[in-house]
Amino acid sequence: MRDEVVWSVADGIATVTLNRPDKRNAMNAAMLVGLRVCFDRLDERGDVRVVVVRGAGPAFCSGMDLREMEERRGVASDGESNVITVLQRIERSRHPTIAVLHGDAIAGGCELALHCDLRIASDAARIGMPLARIGLVVPFPLGQKLVEVVGPAMARELLFTGRLINARRAFEIGMVHQVVAAAELENASAALARTIAANAPLALTGMKAVILRATAREAQVHEDLDTLVQRARQSADASEGRRAMLEKRPPSFRGR
Repeated sequence: MRDEVVWSVADGIATVTLNRPDKRNAMNAAMLVGLRVCFDRLDERGDVRVVVVRGAGPAFCSGMDLREMEERRGVASDGESNVITVLQRIERSRHPTIAVLHGDAIAGGCELALHCDLRIASDAARIGMPLARIGLVVPFPLGQKLVEVVGPAMARELLFTGRLINARRAFEIGMVHQVVAAAELENASAALARTIAANAPLALTGMKAVILRATAREAQVHEDLDTLVQRARQSADASEGRRAMLEKRPPSFRGR
């Protein structure tokens, strides 16, 4: 049985690979569990200075597994309900993290990239949050992260339109730090990882801790928003949106 997440460490650089290429690395419950376990283990190692997150196959990550969601009629599985916890766990890694976007980073895949410290993208990559197109509402902590990175004006555009943007546009709005030609991505991302790994380990972990403390968000009450998220997730429109996406047809939304 194939592991949904594979990882290795060499010369201070840990490489974490999402490994569902035939599913465009859609995040299912098993992948989320694998990511959490992987980052727990990497934090225990003294030979890691930077973590590179990438995807196998043509996409970085296409978001949550819509087929798994539809089979559950929008009711969160144990793994899926932990997606926020897993992404925040990745953000709290004691090591600097780099998301390497060779292909699409969509919805949950976009959020995975945003929860990494740095993002480098191929000019062929597309990024976006098309949740409205399938009848879903972004969970509050994930919407909060999007606003933190791109600001409220661009967050509104991305969430309300559901349109994907190309890597160049993502760079312009501060969503990614660097864009290179697809043929140069491997070398550019490796060079960035080596630059970070060459620095003092205590300095890296210390500065990561400073940044996390400086950007810590005050706890805000959002149970009412959680209710909206769950209501949308289990709505007939969301089911229609998921089926339409899987069947590659326009959805027919009815507002219920």
